[in-house]
Amino acid sequence: MWSLIFFSLALRLAPSCQQFPRLCATPEALRTKECCPPWEGDGSACGASSGRGSCQDVEVPDQPDGPQYPFSGLDDRERWPLVFYNRTCQCAGNFMGFNCADCKFGYFGVNCNERRESLRRNIFHLSRTERIRLVSYLNLAKRTVSRDYVVATATYREMENGSVPMFADVSVYDVFVWMHYYVSRDALIGGPGNVWTDVDFAHWAPAFLPWHRVYLLHWEHEIRKLTGDESFTIPYWDWRDAQGCEVCIDELMGGPSPQDPSLLSAGSVFSSWKVLCSRAADYNSRGVLCDATEEGPLHRHPGNQNRNVVQRLPTSAEVEFTLSLTNYDTGAMDRSSNMSFRNTLEGFGDPQTGLGSSSRMGMHAAIHVFMNGSMSSVQASANDPIFLLHHAFVDSIYEQWLRRHRPSPSQYPESNAPIGHNSEYHMVPFLPLHRNKEYFISSKDLGYEYSHLLDASKFTLVAEFFDFHFSFASGEVYYCFPLSELQDVWPWLLMAGLFGGIVTMAVTAAVLTAKRRYGGLPWLPARKWKTLFILPERQPLIWSNDTVESSHRNYQTST
Repeated sequence: MWSLIFFSLALRLAPSCQQFPRLCATPEALRTKECCPPWEGDGSACGASSGRGSCQDVEVPDQPDGPQYPFSGLDDRERWPLVFYNRTCQCAGNFMGFNCADCKFGYFGVNCNERRESLRRNIFHLSRTERIRLVSYLNLAKRTVSRDYVVATATYREMENGSVPMFADVSVYDVFVWMHYYVSRDALIGGPGNVWTDVDFAHWAPAFLPWHRVYLLHWEHEIRKLTGDESFTIPYWDWRDAQGCEVCIDELMGGPSPQDPSLLSAGSVFSSWKVLCSRAADYNSRGVLCDATEEGPLHRHPGNQNRNVVQRLPTSAEVEFTLSLTNYDTGAMDRSSNMSFRNTLEGFGDPQTGLGSSSRMGMHAAIHVFMNGSMSSVQASANDPIFLLHHAFVDSIYEQWLRRHRPSPSQYPESNAPIGHNSEYHMVPFLPLHRNKEYFISSKDLGYEYSHLLDASKFTLVAEFFDFHFSFASGEVYYCFPLSELQDVWPWLLMAGLFGGIVTMAVTAAVLTAKRRYGGLPWLPARKWKTLFILPERQPLIWSNDTVESSHRNYQTST
């Protein structure tokens, strides 16, 4: 018990990431526009003394943007990150991070020279212990204040050009909630109610898929740092042909409350979560940014959505049609794009015809609408942990398209995309900096794979495709048959089954022969014989409030 408490306290002190770096949220850093913090390993800026990186001028592209946003010099996100910083750490080799303390995606070790490929798996193929661990990690991230990062609660102008910093402490999880709000918020033109809504630096345009890919990679990376579990990967929810919210059970993302189906069951840890940055209409009416304060519980009412917008969840046929589209993006590269893979996958192109500006939402957007709660607001959707499972599967479809069509890098637009989406644009609001075009590549180049995309010729573990679990506490036996993943590997499973059967018969015959001849096995006592193949189940690490304390624009929904 004491060791568990000690371990939980230790984890609360672990570093976490995303934006803004706390060391760069000072009057001096904002006035000088320099964010080049020291690396703790040698005390030099960006770890320069150890060859990890150096402090350099930020270069931003001059390529023209599309006509959707007709302003210039109005919004802090324009020409990111120049309004806040024009010098940042540029890391060398496999190093990464706001001070070059981390490794690039796919690399591990003290010197970032260990290359590994992680596997993201179907959430329904996780064992009971793995599911408990997932929920525990999410809850830990929600209740641990980020050590390294704070979030902005005002514009640069409201901060008097950096002289009066206005930032807030939030949890590791809520840093990412804030990021998704900040990248998609409306532009404040000046004064209450004066906003420009046709702008989004991560949605409705080509960067939708690369931006969310980086977002998931950073989130996964920070959970590993927070927990010390370098094997952690985000699972995905394969929602093709689902009849309802299959992950909405207390063991996973939380079932509905019997008293109020729009809230979560008290049996789920997520029922105690509080959301932030969920009142876009209110911020717009007051002409302010989200102040990162708690705004009430998570809401979710799956299946009670506006059926004029979304009738059902996407089908396998619609996913296949989307994958068949050969052009990454087309036309104005926004919600009107026809026969665009990006626009159709995002949900604004019809998943049966490919025509843009569809009156009904499909694919990615359909899941958000279907959830009919926190998920149905673009800016607030990351408050719901289902967001992560959903976007992991969307990312896997993006990956499948990349492998099927092998697009030339030139397919990603260099210019005239909506603001924030050209190939050379730095993704808002990431520090360290990432350009959109850098993530128009295979996940394998970034160090991760999806279990349902595994090549059958690289058959690895039968357990990944045919899960067998036995709970010694309850005596329950249950099987998982991921048929969608077995269709290409059934010959291997058949051979494995036949071989296993032969081995089993041979061992059984040998044991019976020995028992008849020797009257038992004198070298193996009866008590040990009975428990030979029974392995103790490790006690899962469960986090609770007792052990870890917490120091607008909508996809249309029903009314």
